[in-house]
Amino acid sequence: MRKVALACLAVLVMASVAQAQVSKADRDAMLDHLKKSKKDLEKATKGLSAAQWSFKAAPDRWSVAETYEHITLAEDMLFGLIEKTAQSPAAPEKKVATASEKDAKIEQVVTDRSTKFKAPDPLQPTGRWSVDAMKKEFAARRAKTMDFAKNSKEDLRAHFYAGPPGEMDGVQWVLFLSSHVERHIAQINEVKADPNFPKK
Repeated sequence: MRKVALACLAVLVMASVAQAQVSKADRDAMLDHLKKSKKDLEKATKGLSAAQWSFKAAPDRWSVAETYEHITLAEDMLFGLIEKTAQSPAAPEKKVATASEKDAKIEQVVTDRSTKFKAPDPLQPTGRWSVDAMKKEFAARRAKTMDFAKNSKEDLRAHFYAGPPGEMDGVQWVLFLSSHVERHIAQINEVKADPNFPKK
């Protein structure tokens, strides 16, 4: 009888753990967005010469290299906030059926470059890496983010942490991070569209 009770308890525990994980749809959405923003960044910077990497449209504007450095620094900082979100006490009662609507709103707000923000000092580019080293650094940091999105055991919709658009759940924080990259890809494309951008 005791063995049967223990077996039933084990099944219940395993079921509750399974139910607590992020849904397949949310996991796929995170991974697809992360893959896309990485691919878009690679496409936007592919084949650039040293002169093109370092060109600045004005003294107070970032070059492609500086923008890429900021993206790389922000990847790590935002991933830290994602970890904090996942480690925060679960609040399943705060989950809403319309979370996907907020997901889309967050992506829209983050990628909208009509509103500009000053990056905090830790995320200001200072020429920390060569271009090749910076690409490798971003790839390593993005791999860590991807691994989290793929393997996290938490129900990220039930964990919350405050951010610039307000309180966001764990899935929304991942989308925020990926959308931040897309925001600055648009900035890179603006640099490349400048009439004085080097031809080669």
